[in-house]
Amino acid sequence: MYSLGDGRALIQTIDVFAPVVDSARDWGRIAAANALSDVYAMGAEPLTALQYLAWPRDELPLELASEVIIGGMDVMADAGCTVVGGHSIDGPEPHYGFALTGLAPVNGILTNAGGRPGDILVLTKPLGMGIIATAIKRARCSPELEAEAVRWMSRLNREAGVAAADFGANAVTDVTGFGLLGHLREMCEASGVGAEIDFERVPILSGTSELLAAGMWPGGSSRNLVAVIEDVVSERDVEEIKLLADAQTSGGLLVALPADGVDRYVEIVDGAAAIGSLTSEKSLQVV
Repeated sequence: MYSLGDGRALIQTIDVFAPVVDSARDWGRIAAANALSDVYAMGAEPLTALQYLAWPRDELPLELASEVIIGGMDVMADAGCTVVGGHSIDGPEPHYGFALTGLAPVNGILTNAGGRPGDILVLTKPLGMGIIATAIKRARCSPELEAEAVRWMSRLNREAGVAAADFGANAVTDVTGFGLLGHLREMCEASGVGAEIDFERVPILSGTSELLAAGMWPGGSSRNLVAVIEDVVSERDVEEIKLLADAQTSGGLLVALPADGVDRYVEIVDGAAAIGSLTSEKSLQVV
């Protein structure tokens, strides 16, 4: 964050990652939506973007790179964000992403540090993206589930971010590489609170549990589980806890809302679900 001195602040962020789906254009769309989420999670509006592309030009056709860029540009246009330039290199593996600049009122910036005991936790997209991306790479994912995952990953969190500000959210974070539990722990530590998650209320894409049981478990999710498991208090099976530690790509927002705004928030934000609450007891409970 950089204050402009007139009550407004610049928000700057960057996200770059390797392909997570087979379609080049869908990958571009997902990369753009993922990068924009950091801006929306802070209650900001994206202004400009710089795109970055690493491409193995001797191994993959440049026409395919064009498809990636078209996908990213389409989503940036939908967000009203102007792509002002970028940079490309010849790299051993394809990577794509964006550096973004957004604008927010200084007094209205949302962070993960303001959660209060009694706040209701709302998740705005279902979990399962890491497991599904692994299944896609191993040719074990059905076309129907891949299409559903792509739909969610390429969806902007703009509506969720605007509504979070409108309904007085005390803390917000986007759920990405550290998984739900990892990002929730960060929110709890920053806010000086604990949390209780009702597993049965957490939205998880249908078919994800079956893929997990078949061994579709990414390395990043495994590291997440190791990092957080000692802090989790639960009688749930570890396979269920794994779903909550799954590394997400372009996941939803995790929003800590005062109870009186939750029903309206869930009504407005498609796919949002109340999944638990923040507590005064500083532990991560999954019931």
